[in-house]
Amino acid sequence: MSYAKVLCVGLVGVTGHLVEVEADLAPGLPAVVLSGLPDTALNEARDRVRAAVVNTGQRWPNRRITVNLLPATLPKHGSGFDLAIAAALLGGTGDLPLAPLDGVVVLGELGLDGTVRPIRGVLPMVVAAARAGITRVVVPIDNAAEAAVVPGVRVRAVESLHRLVAYIRDGAALLDPPPRHGAPPPRGPDLAEVAGQGLGRRAVEVAAAGGHHLALLGPPGAGKTMLAERLPSILPELDDETALEVTALHSIAGLLPPGGELVRRPPFQAPHHTATVPSLVGGGTGLARPGAVSLAHRGILFLDEAAEFASGALDALRQPLEHGRVVLNRARGGTEYPARVQLVLASNPCPCAKPAGDTHCECTPLARRRYLSRISGPLLDRIDVQVTLTPLRAAELMASAEANESSAVVGARVATARAAATARWAKLGWKVNADVPGPYLRQARWRLPAASTVQLRRRLDSGSLSARGFDRVIRMAWTISDLDGRERPGADDVAEAIQLRTRETS
Repeated sequence: MSYAKVLCVGLVGVTGHLVEVEADLAPGLPAVVLSGLPDTALNEARDRVRAAVVNTGQRWPNRRITVNLLPATLPKHGSGFDLAIAAALLGGTGDLPLAPLDGVVVLGELGLDGTVRPIRGVLPMVVAAARAGITRVVVPIDNAAEAAVVPGVRVRAVESLHRLVAYIRDGAALLDPPPRHGAPPPRGPDLAEVAGQGLGRRAVEVAAAGGHHLALLGPPGAGKTMLAERLPSILPELDDETALEVTALHSIAGLLPPGGELVRRPPFQAPHHTATVPSLVGGGTGLARPGAVSLAHRGILFLDEAAEFASGALDALRQPLEHGRVVLNRARGGTEYPARVQLVLASNPCPCAKPAGDTHCECTPLARRRYLSRISGPLLDRIDVQVTLTPLRAAELMASAEANESSAVVGARVATARAAATARWAKLGWKVNADVPGPYLRQARWRLPAASTVQLRRRLDSGSLSARGFDRVIRMAWTISDLDGRERPGADDVAEAIQLRTRETS
C-alpha cells in the first residue's frame, strides 16, 4: 500500500478546522512534495520529519512522496502537523498499519532527534476536533494537561515519535495527561489599599458591575493606576464557556501558564505607551496574530498615560470596542479574533502633570486642551465612565487602610449587580448592561419615566451630550440601580450616571 491518511487540525485565528494529512508514495526520483497551502514553517516540515524518522530508527522510503493537506483551500501554518505527516508517511510505506489511528487526531511538532515538542493553540484545536465528532486525540506530553480540559475527549500523550510508532505497531501504552492542580488563582492587589478617592472607587465599582469602559484623569499620585490595577480583583470569575474562549486565545499566543488550567480570572493587559497598532489590535506577516485587545478578551485593557500613546494606535481601538471583535485582512486571508474588553484609560491632565489651578502648573489652558485632545473625541465618546480625580489630602493618605472597603466586599456587590442584570437580559443574549443596545433601552418596556431623564434630555438638546453618550448614561443608570438593589433606575441614579459620564466632581 502506498497511500495513508491521518487526521490533524489547523487553526485560522481561533477557529480550528479538521485537516486530513494524506501521504502517497510513488516510484520516481526521491523527493518530498508538500501541498495544501502550507506556510514557510510547514514547508520546512519535510526536513524535520525526515531527520526525526531516521533518528527514531525507522526506514526512510527513497521514493517520490506527496503529502497533501485537505481541504487544500484552507491556509495551513505552524509546525503542529509534523507528527501527523510522519505517521501518514510511515503508514504509506505499508510497514506501519494505521488502524489504531482511525478517527484519532494527531498533533505535535517534531525535533530532529524524534522528540515531540509542544505547540501553540492545542486547546482550540482539540475543541475543533470535539465539535467535528472526534473523541480521541494524541498530543505532545507538554500540551496534555491543556488538551484535557476539553470535555468529552480522551487525551493521550507522546514524548517521542518512537512511542507513537510503538503504539501503532505493537499496541504499546501512550502517556496519560498529568494531574491538574485546581488551586484558585490569586486575586491580585486589593482595593482597600487605595487611599481616599471616594469618587474614583465608586467609578471603578460601577464600571465593574456593568462592564463599562472607564477613563481616570488626574494628577500624579491621585491613585489612577492603583484603581485600574485593582479593577480585576472585584470582577467575578469567568464561567466555563468564557474561560474556554480566553484560554484558547492565550494558548494561541503561547501565554498559558504550566498546569493546563482554564483561565478563570479576567485577563489584564497593560501595554506600554510606545505600543504600535499591530501590538494593540493584532498583526504580523502571513496570518495575523492576536494583539493586546484580544489577549484582554473578557477582561481589562489598561492604557496608562493614555495621552502619550500614538493617536493612530488609540483610534485603532474604536472598531473593536464597538463590535467586540478584530478583523485583520492579509494577502493570505482574513483572521478574526474576539475582543470584548473593558477599556480603562488613565492620563495626567497636562504635560507638566500638576493639578489644575495649581500655582506651579507650567501649562497654558491651550496646552492643557492640546494634551488631552491626543485622546480623540470619538474614542472618549465610547468611554462610559469618565471621572477626574483630585489630589489626595494628608488626612486621606494617612488614614488606616482598614477603614476602606476591601475587594472582597466590593466584589460581592458587583457579583449581585451582575446577577440582576443577567437575569434581566439573559433571554435576549446579554450578560451586562454595557452590552444592551441603546434602541432597546428606549423601547416602551424599558424606557425610563420622563421625570427621571429631564436633566439628561436637556444635555442632549444643548449638544453637551451626544446620542451615544445619552445611551451610555442610561446603561450606567441601570447599573447603579442594580448595585443599590432597585428594580428600575430613578432620577437620582440618572443624575449620578451623568456625573460619572461628564467628569464632574460634585
